[in-house]
Amino acid sequence: MQIRVEKRSKKSTDGTAERASRGPFPLSLELSDDASVQELKAAIAKQAPKLTPERQRLTLDGQALLNDRRSLTDAGLRAGSVVQVKDLGPQVGWRTTFICEYAGPLLANPLFYLFSRTVYGVDFTHSSLQTLALIMFEAHFVKRLYETVFVHKFSNGTMPLLNLVKNTAYYTLLAGVSVGFWVYGPWYGAHDARSVRSPFETYLAVGLFVFAEVSNYVTHANLSNLRPPGTRVRKIPHGYGFDLVSCPNYTFEILAWVAFTYYTRSLAALAFTLAGAGQMYVWAVKKHRNYRREFPDYPKNRKALIPFLL
Repeated sequence: MQIRVEKRSKKSTDGTAERASRGPFPLSLELSDDASVQELKAAIAKQAPKLTPERQRLTLDGQALLNDRRSLTDAGLRAGSVVQVKDLGPQVGWRTTFICEYAGPLLANPLFYLFSRTVYGVDFTHSSLQTLALIMFEAHFVKRLYETVFVHKFSNGTMPLLNLVKNTAYYTLLAGVSVGFWVYGPWYGAHDARSVRSPFETYLAVGLFVFAEVSNYVTHANLSNLRPPGTRVRKIPHGYGFDLVSCPNYTFEILAWVAFTYYTRSLAALAFTLAGAGQMYVWAVKKHRNYRREFPDYPKNRKALIPFLL
């Protein structure tokens, strides 16, 4: 099977197509009929070494070829087909990305607690609220790092390097810096009435937080166990939380931050919670639709994120 590969052209500011950058393109590649999309990417990389398989996004008649293990024939290619390739730019592994995302706030947040005299310019004693908030915050991101290294299985090998920078900045600034600065300041110190919480409020917030964090871990472990090592097999998840919503891991994640926000009464924590909840809602709806499209027998009574409602 002979395949023609063209470099995807860019659009100029006036909307007209610009000529693709010079190089070995267009390519004329000879592959067997049972060759996979991954083998096509490898053949392209052999002719254009800088365009490694991870940097390639292939399209056929405007449709992306996303499944690397699919055969070219099953993907709709025939002798003489023209495939377009787009350079996605420098890539980095998902695991590395998540480690950077979570390490940022984990390291930045406690600086405001440990060096409060330098940060705020006054001497004050930290309240039990601030100490407990620090423990809750750090515990969350330690758990996330543990899951990234030992629990999660990533279906896609890489993501754009720019995304790592953006995501790490988001977590570090909005969670690590903003929450740290506003929660550990003298206005929540031991001698300020705003730091006082009743035993009921404390037990409720901490209890809800621990429940949500443990539940979030359980759902992540269940998702990981669905996929055999070294494969991209997808199955319908069942069990704890999954019988009510498609993405209970997001549900419990949001619940944990709601508990943290309730306890601290911090607008910075509220901003981070709302931003995260909004993004997780978008992800949950997308995954919910994908589940329904991929599995005809997917439970019809499941919601995306909130049981019985949404």
